[in-house]
Parts: sequence; structure tokens; C-alpha cells
Amino acid sequence: MSKIRFHKLAALVVLVAFAAWMGTGEFSSVGSAQTQPDKKPAQAAEQPKAPLRTVMVVAPPRVEHARAIRISGQTEAEKRATLATRAAGIIAELPVKQGDHIKQGDLILMLDAEEKAAAVETAKAVLSQRKAEWEAAQKLTKAGSAAKLTGDIAWSNYQTAQSQLQASEAELSRNQVKAPFNGVVDRVSVELGSSVAQGGEVATILSLDPILAKGEISERDLRYVKIGDEADVSLINGEVVKGKVRYISRDATAKTRTFPIEIAVPNEDNAIPAGMTAEITVRANPTDAVVLPRSVVTLGQNGDLGIRAIDAASKVVFFPIDLVDDTQKGLVLGGIPADAKVIIAGQDLVKEGDEVQAQVADEAALKKLAESAAGTQ
Repeated sequence: MSKIRFHKLAALVVLVAFAAWMGTGEFSSVGSAQTQPDKKPAQAAEQPKAPLRTVMVVAPPRVEHARAIRISGQTEAEKRATLATRAAGIIAELPVKQGDHIKQGDLILMLDAEEKAAAVETAKAVLSQRKAEWEAAQKLTKAGSAAKLTGDIAWSNYQTAQSQLQASEAELSRNQVKAPFNGVVDRVSVELGSSVAQGGEVATILSLDPILAKGEISERDLRYVKIGDEADVSLINGEVVKGKVRYISRDATAKTRTFPIEIAVPNEDNAIPAGMTAEITVRANPTDAVVLPRSVVTLGQNGDLGIRAIDAASKVVFFPIDLVDDTQKGLVLGGIPADAKVIIAGQDLVKEGDEVQAQVADEAALKKLAESAAGTQ
């Protein structure tokens, strides 16, 4: 009986203790270490900054350089004519052959024209007679021995004879083919004694002095070129000749949006043929530029070609370039500010806005740049 009381008493004590514990409100902390809401987590330790990337920079020398505009093209004859007959007939004379140099008015071909030649001689004789009759009528009229009407009739007959001679000569000339300009006979399409129809092709004549170098210039470069500008023409055989801009079209080719251009090159000995591949380099007015190695050119964030430099705050900036010329010494570039410090090593490892540590190029690099600049002037 005493055991039963003891258990009841123990149960009562446990119940009272549990009630007291529930009253404290701290039962949520059982089994975990609850962080106090008014306590802030410890601050993470500050990470050390990464070292700045080192780049090599240079202030490139300035030069005045004539802009070079290069155009692919080919040579063409200044004039080209395909000669044809104006009448049908048998070829009686063919005094030229391929390769002959001719002058304007030289005979190229004569058709058999015995009847037409005889008609010309007859017309000349008639004209001579009518002239004599008119002169005699004039004397008689002045002397009062003939009426004025007689003199008028004689004058009319004389004028008619002149017209008949001109018509006979024109008909005879239809049997002749003559050179329309100075040039060279490029091709003869007929043989002596052969028959040709009216309008039949006889020969091709070329005028090669001057020879023309023709190409097409882009709409971007059009503003730099004008009539009379000097140009170098590099031929496919390695020869380089000089000429001048003779013509610039004001109407762009629809498909390419480029403008036809012609360079006239002296060719007195006709040594340069038509149809030869050529590269035309037009020299525009000099412009302010710098000379830099090709390796400095890179792509900007927008895909533009340019160079990277650093500003006064040692941050990377990007300048789009204007290609003035491409020489053996390097690229001649416009559009770069005078105070720019151009990155010549490490430019592809940084981007715009990056802070960098600049190191000035050594004397050897500076000397090389100076020599390049001097060699392009």
C-alpha cells in the first residue's frame, strides 16, 4: 500500500514540473541551438583584391599621310570600234592586218566599185563643163550680149553638177571603210577577194593611248576622291604605272552600291594591253594619323575594329579606327586622339572599363615605332 502512494506522489511531482516548464515558453529550444533573433551573423572576412593586370602602352608618333584607297579592276581600251561595211560587194583592197598602227582616216577596206568610181569621174567632167558655161554666161550678161535669165540658168546647171558629184562621191565612199580614230588593228574578220554583205563586220580597232584602268569605289571612300587625283596602277605582271582619275560615276551600281571609276594611264607605245587585271591605288589628301603594328588592332564589344588605350584614370577605353593605309612598316590609322596611350601588349586580355597597370614600352619598341612612322611619310 505504501508503494502505491509513492508512485502517485512521484507522478504528481512530474506533472507539476511539466506544467512549470510549459509556462516558461522555452520548449522550442529542445534538440537545436536556436540563434537569437537580435543577434547578427558574424561578418565574413574581407577578401584581398586581385592584382591589376599589367599592359604595355605607347604614345605613337603622329604623321601626315596620304590616304590610300585600293580598288580591284582591269585595263580597258579608251576606244573600241567594230567596223562594218555600208554596202555589199567584193573586197578589192585590204591594206591592213592585225597589229597594225593606224591613223584616223586611213583606209581599212575597199569594195570593188568600178562603176561607182566611173560615175565620180563623169560627175567631175560634167561639173567642169557646167562651170565653164556659167563663167561664159556671166561675161555675156555683163557685156549685155545675153539676157540675165541665161546667166541664171547656167548657175543652176552648175549647182546641179556639184550636187551630182557629191552624190557620186558619197556612193563611192560607201564602198570604203576608214579608221575613225588613231589606234591599233586588233582583229581583221575578212579576207581579200571575199564577198561581204551590207553591215558585215570587217575589223576591230582599239585606241590604247591612254589605257584606262577601271574599277568601282565604295560609297564610304567616294568622298576622298576627285577628278585629277594621282593614282598608282599595279598590273598583274608586276609593273606599276601612274595615272590620273579621269572619271567618277555619280550613279552607283545597284547590286554593289559602288561607283565606277576610271584612271587614265599614258600608253604611247601601246605596251599595256586591254583586259589585264590591275589594282588601283588612289592617293587622297594627307590626313593626321599614327603608325602602329598590325597586332594592336582588336575587336571592340560591338564587333568594331579598333585599338584599346588607357585614360587618365588607368582604365581601358576603345577607339574605332579609320584605316588610312596598309604599308610594309605597319598600319596607318586615323581616328586616334593625340593624347591616347595605346596598348600594344595585353590588349586582348582586358576589356573596356577595366582598371590596369600601365607600363611604358621600352626604348627599343619606341624606336621601332618611330622608324615605322618615318618610313611611311
